[in-house]
Amino acid sequence: MVETTSQEEFALADTQARGAGGVQSVDRAFELLELVADAGGEATLSQLAEASGLPQPTIHRLLRALILGGYIRQQPSRRYSLGPRLIRLGETAGKVLGASARPHLTQLRDLTGETSNMAVLDGDQVVYVAQVLSPHAMRMFTEIGERVDLHCTAVGKAVLASLSPAETDRILSRITMSPRTIHTITDAAVLREEIEFIREQGYAVDDGEQEIGVRCFAVAIPNAHTPAALSVSGPQARVAGLDMDIIIPLLQETAARLGRDLSAAN
Repeated sequence: MVETTSQEEFALADTQARGAGGVQSVDRAFELLELVADAGGEATLSQLAEASGLPQPTIHRLLRALILGGYIRQQPSRRYSLGPRLIRLGETAGKVLGASARPHLTQLRDLTGETSNMAVLDGDQVVYVAQVLSPHAMRMFTEIGERVDLHCTAVGKAVLASLSPAETDRILSRITMSPRTIHTITDAAVLREEIEFIREQGYAVDDGEQEIGVRCFAVAIPNAHTPAALSVSGPQARVAGLDMDIIIPLLQETAARLGRDLSAAN
C-alpha cells in the first residue's frame, strides 16, 4: 500500500475516523496504541492487523488520525511508533497516580521504616511513579521517573508474574537480560521458573540483583489498569531483619487497598 503524508490526507483520515463508528473508532484507536506499546513501542501495519483482527484499511485510517494528533509516528522504515504527544499525557498521568498512591506508601514506610515505592510497566521496563523515603540516613536513592529493568528488580519480577504467561513470554523474547550484579538472573528459563514461584508465593524478592547490598520485596497491585507493583527496599543488612510474616501480608494488604482505590476512581 502506497502511503503519503500530506496534511490534507491526515485531515481527511481524521474526519473519517471520527465519523465512521464514533465510539467504536475511539476504542479501536486506543487498542492500537496499546498494541504498539505491547510490541515494545514500534510495530508494522501487518503486526497490528494480526494482533487486533481489524482490516488493514481500518487500521491505516485510524493510524492516520493518530499521526495527525501526534500520538503515533511513522518511521522511515514504515513502522509505526508511539508519538511525542503521549509523553506529556504519561507524565501528567504518572503524577496523578503517584499522588493517589502516596498516602498508602506513607503508611507502608511508617510501619516498616524503609523506603516504599510504586512502579508501573512502561514498555519493556518499569518506571517509578511514587516513592516515600525511609527516615534512616542510609537508604535507597531510586528516584521518581527512573526506569529499571524487569529481570533484576523485585517490582519488575512482580509485574511479570502478574501478566498472563503469553504476555510474559512476549516480553522475555524481546528484552536483553543484562547482568547488573553477580546475582542477576540472565537466563530466561531460570527467570520463568522464578516467575512461576512468585505467582505461587505472591511476592517477589530482589536480593542484590539490581545493586549489591540492596534488598527489596514487592507485590503486584491487583485491579490496576496498567500492571504495577508496590515495594519496600533498603540496605540488605537492615531489610534482612524485617519479619517476613509481617512484611509480606502488609505489602499485600496495602496493594489491595491501593488497587481498590484506583478501581473506584475509574
